[in-house]
Amino acid sequence: MSCSHLSTAWSSSALASTSTRRRASTGSSSSLVVRCSLRDLRNRIDSVRNTQKITEAMKLVAAAKVRRAQEAVVSSRPFSEALVEVLYNMNQEIQSEDIDLPLTRQRPVKRVAIVVLTGERGLCGAFNNNVLKKAEARMEDLRQLGVDYKVISVGKKGNAYFQRRDYIPTERFLELAGIPTVKDSQAICDLIYSLFVAEEVDKVELVYSKFVNLVRSDPIIQTLLPMSPKGEICDVNGICVDATEDELFKLTTKEGKLTVEREKIKIEMQPFSPVVQFEQDPVQILDALLPLYLNSQILRALQESLASELAARMSAMSSATDNAIDLRKNLSMVYNRRRQAKITGEILEIVAGADALSG
Repeated sequence: MSCSHLSTAWSSSALASTSTRRRASTGSSSSLVVRCSLRDLRNRIDSVRNTQKITEAMKLVAAAKVRRAQEAVVSSRPFSEALVEVLYNMNQEIQSEDIDLPLTRQRPVKRVAIVVLTGERGLCGAFNNNVLKKAEARMEDLRQLGVDYKVISVGKKGNAYFQRRDYIPTERFLELAGIPTVKDSQAICDLIYSLFVAEEVDKVELVYSKFVNLVRSDPIIQTLLPMSPKGEICDVNGICVDATEDELFKLTTKEGKLTVEREKIKIEMQPFSPVVQFEQDPVQILDALLPLYLNSQILRALQESLASELAARMSAMSSATDNAIDLRKNLSMVYNRRRQAKITGEILEIVAGADALSG
């Protein structure tokens, strides 16, 4: 392997592929063959050392952002709990009535809006690619069923992906800045609300990466509209999760390493007092609550997607750092051997010259 072929790129994929090729071609790290001068080898070692510092810094930055994402989830829980409680109690009041609300209206599905949540940056492994593959697979399923669709892309990586593919009908490109806020989720909510109520689409699905743990996130498809009057969250297969089941992210340390855990929390429902009277019809109140609940579910998905992206970036930068350390050790070993061989050769030359003079 030529010295000029040693990678100095600081992306995790470049470092990983370089390390893999090196081991495959040599059989072991100790038999690394490098043909270059000692000065070039020293420069390569310094370059890899700088790469290691960069990837370690990026890992710590991602860890700090995971903590802020966790705080955003925690801060949004009181509002979500209160909203779910009111929603459930309102359903108890009108459970015997045949309600007809715009967001719960079922109709034959002729066109589907697919909201795709991706990251704003790269260097996070296969995070963005997995979400886009899931969205492409869903589009293919809809084409097989003869159902039209349009895409709402959220995130720079997804926007760049769909902009390069003119054959995919895209309704809107949206971007986020930093930690997701209610304003960000409201922009998405307003768009899909107008499309669904105007009957431009008959169903709205959300494709995003559900956070599982620090090294795993699962891209899933969730049905946003039509909504269930009881506030249930359903996936594309009709499997629903009770809205009172909440989850909380926790950034902790385990065996000296950062890790993120999730804890399931059951929201306890307290019924309204029987003396409570409503100034408006309960159906009207429920009609006003459902858009708020839709907004909260979109915000939750944005937070899950961000936590998945940051966790994937932490994992990718950790792997890149480990690969940089291995590469630096191997190069240092080669450098020391070459330097020792050079010194030994010079000593032998001196001894041989001294013997020749004395003879």
